[in-house]
Amino acid sequence: MAPGSFAEYTVVPANMALPVPSVKPKYLTLLVSGSTAYISLAKLAELSQGQRVLVTAAAGGTGQFAVQLSKRAKCHVIGTCSSEEKSSFLKTIGCDRPINYKTEDVKAVLQREYPEGVDVVYESVGGALFDLAVDALATKGRLIVIGFISGYQSPTGLSPIKAGALPAKLLRKSASVRGFFLNHYFSQCQAAMDDLLKLCEGGELACGVDLGERSPGGLFTGLESVFRAVDYMYTGKNTGKIVVELPHSVSSKL
Repeated sequence: MAPGSFAEYTVVPANMALPVPSVKPKYLTLLVSGSTAYISLAKLAELSQGQRVLVTAAAGGTGQFAVQLSKRAKCHVIGTCSSEEKSSFLKTIGCDRPINYKTEDVKAVLQREYPEGVDVVYESVGGALFDLAVDALATKGRLIVIGFISGYQSPTGLSPIKAGALPAKLLRKSASVRGFFLNHYFSQCQAAMDDLLKLCEGGELACGVDLGERSPGGLFTGLESVFRAVDYMYTGKNTGKIVVELPHSVSSKL
């Protein structure tokens, strides 16, 4: 939970370390991704039974937890993804309506099946999907921004959106856009981890891990495979959290 990555060993302050039961890839999924979904939904989403929640990149490292935690709150969950394999994965973790944007038009599906809009959007893609998500918000809807991967590789690091119309759109619906950055909530991470670990150990929370089995070069093993893992992440082909296995029982996460 401290700055620095892509190393076989690192030194962090003791108060920045979080204990886990054992060295297993699934626990790495909880440290950032699980905690981000847990805390952001608890603090910003105002979830209640029966509400409609849209999760973008729902089969990814963080999206998988947003889906499951929203279902635990007895919400109806819609998730966007990019393949039938991911759609099937989403169904196994409780997603009520997976939308494969490669075969279905997300905007058309939302307008047809959710004409009153969605109450919460858990957004990590940015760009055109952010604009679509704003349009899909219901009255008093909340859009939580936890990332914008579509802009990570741009020279400016920004994901273009049509911000000019945003104030009017939000005002008409009494809606809101809320950003979440885990570092600002670090004091709550240990409590979140405690709950997530209990759910994980009790079989109530799936922790999807992608070790690169389906990547062109095979498993992500060793520090030299980090480059392949990053490229694989940007292709959007991973299901769950990408984990690179390092020597000496040390693992790194993306």
